[in-house]
Amino acid sequence: MPVVERNITRFSLTLRLLHWIRAMLVIETLVAGWVMTILDDAEPWKYGALYPTHKSFGLLIFGVVVVQVAIRLGTRLPPSAPAISRWERNLSKLVHAMMYVLLMAVPLMGYAMSSSYNRSDGITLFGIPVVELLPKDDARFAVFRSTHKIMAYTLLAMIVLHIAGVVKHRYFDRCPGSDVLPRML
Repeated sequence: MPVVERNITRFSLTLRLLHWIRAMLVIETLVAGWVMTILDDAEPWKYGALYPTHKSFGLLIFGVVVVQVAIRLGTRLPPSAPAISRWERNLSKLVHAMMYVLLMAVPLMGYAMSSSYNRSDGITLFGIPVVELLPKDDARFAVFRSTHKIMAYTLLAMIVLHIAGVVKHRYFDRCPGSDVLPRML
């Protein structure tokens, strides 16, 4: 008996859950990173709570994205919304690709930054020590810190573009089939 293929209109439940979990983790991590940079160094919870939480969530995001990419590679995905123009489809693919690359690269640069810093108090994943593989070198630390910051702001820009696209298709495009949000809800 031949296998009948269903028309896939939404992402799998697993991918949808990972997407929204990752979104919440990224928002928390970006906010914590921003707050860390504006707080005075004398604030005890800056290093006692914010830095360890930021590092742990960064490592967690990296793990979630690796799992998400592995699942995406082995799963049939829904087609693009039919009413979206070619340039919008291409822009969407570019933004998504950049987000995935940055969602892995930003935590790796954060790890490299913390691992190479001479005065680092170590890296933990919610209290569990993580091995630091890089030699202590403040010159490298400075490069990793700049790269981490630039990539984090670039990721934020990609997230804004992603959300702007969803809002445009949901609320401003008036043709049927342009709303992309139901594929992720």
